Amino acid sequence: MSQSTSATKVSIDRTSYLTGSLEDIIPPTHSDRTLVLCFDGTGDQFNSDNSNVVNFFSTLKKDDPKEQLVYYQSGIGTYAIPEVASPITAKITKVIDSMIGIHLNAHVMSGYEFLMQNYKAGDKICIFGFSRGAYTARALAGMIHKVGLLPRANYQQVPFAYKMYSRDDEKGWKQSAAFKKAFSIDVDIYFLGVWDTVGSVGVFPRRLPFTASNVHVKHFRHALALDEHRVRFMPAFWHRTSSAQHKLGLQRGEMPRSLKMGHVKSLGELESEYDQVQTDTPTDVEEVWFAGCHCDVGGGAVANEVQHNLARIPLRWMIRQCFLVDTGIIFHRELLKYLGIDPASLHPVVHPQLAMDASVKPLYATTEEEEDILDALCPMYDELKIAPGWWILELIPTKLRYQKGDNTWAKAITMNRGRPRRIPRQYQEGFKVHRTVKLRMEADGLEGGKYVPRPRWSVEPTWVD
Repeated sequence: MSQSTSATKVSIDRTSYLTGSLEDIIPPTHSDRTLVLCFDGTGDQFNSDNSNVVNFFSTLKKDDPKEQLVYYQSGIGTYAIPEVASPITAKITKVIDSMIGIHLNAHVMSGYEFLMQNYKAGDKICIFGFSRGAYTARALAGMIHKVGLLPRANYQQVPFAYKMYSRDDEKGWKQSAAFKKAFSIDVDIYFLGVWDTVGSVGVFPRRLPFTASNVHVKHFRHALALDEHRVRFMPAFWHRTSSAQHKLGLQRGEMPRSLKMGHVKSLGELESEYDQVQTDTPTDVEEVWFAGCHCDVGGGAVANEVQHNLARIPLRWMIRQCFLVDTGIIFHRELLKYLGIDPASLHPVVHPQLAMDASVKPLYATTEEEEDILDALCPMYDELKIAPGWWILELIPTKLRYQKGDNTWAKAITMNRGRPRRIPRQYQEGFKVHRTVKLRMEADGLEGGKYVPRPRWSVEPTWVD
């Protein structure tokens, strides 16, 4: 591979992350404390094939709660809910929870209680998640927006607050506004970063309020899997609010006023009425497509000992985004190097990445660009091929909901039959694809032959770092 002489060396030592000094942190100082919450994917926890959530969490500074406080929650289906007493019942509940996420409420409330107990004015809240853990992260942000954050130690109020959050009838929305004004603190989510959000939660999946858009989220980043094609893993995009929907314009810092009762409104209309919409400060949204299937983007497809894999690319991208928007999240330099990131390229200024040339595959990586090449050429893990039992769900009629070009919503009932994902609004807004996808498309000698992304492209994408 041809490299510019200005390329910065990563100097990766695969053992230094265990023996190096962990006091060498980045950024070295910052003004605000960060609260970092990480929600793992379905069935994921610390084990022999960790997800990107675990790998991300492992790089965080954890020993000074005055500067940074961190929280990790293993994935849906990995632990029993406290009120389930019997060991046999607990085991059955865990299995069912991993399949359909019946205890999403408990996962959301646990994260909410962490924030309730620890939030102080001025803290930056940053939330991350993968798969259904990504949906949990978005639901937590939605709950904080709709009912606010209760003051410390109000544990008895949390289940009641969640019940009001999850209600989507007009009376429930009116009560939520009154509850928020009476009991809660109005806080923002500074950064919401997710890998391949899956919205199929519950026996009869329905969308919880403010999981698809949320004006209390300042920065939203979403890494999406181009090649996933299972019906139960349909992506939950960040959607655009219809211009025809009525909005209540509240001043910054005010609590939402009582909602007017009227005709039965859609969830989108109710969300828009509840939002304090500020046209000058919309959510900064970036959704980027990456090569691979679900676990190729969120991690967990390969053993921890495997040095290179596709999931490392969206992991590095997410960490880079944390620095680009100045989250203040504190990382250990040596642990970032282990992931193939050059800390000097992130702080004090985030440097643009150099051009890549995969015509000559490097034997090992000494730069971030070479890390990207070696990772981009790794195998994909398609669960419909690895575990054919998934095909049963592909042949069951399923209700799908999607946003059309005019921002209105439509529903359809269809059998998925392993069809590719749909990239919405290509003509109206375009779409962003990570540059390593192009590198993989141009590469020769890949396992399985020439790489062609599954979704159909109607327009040329915007290639991003």
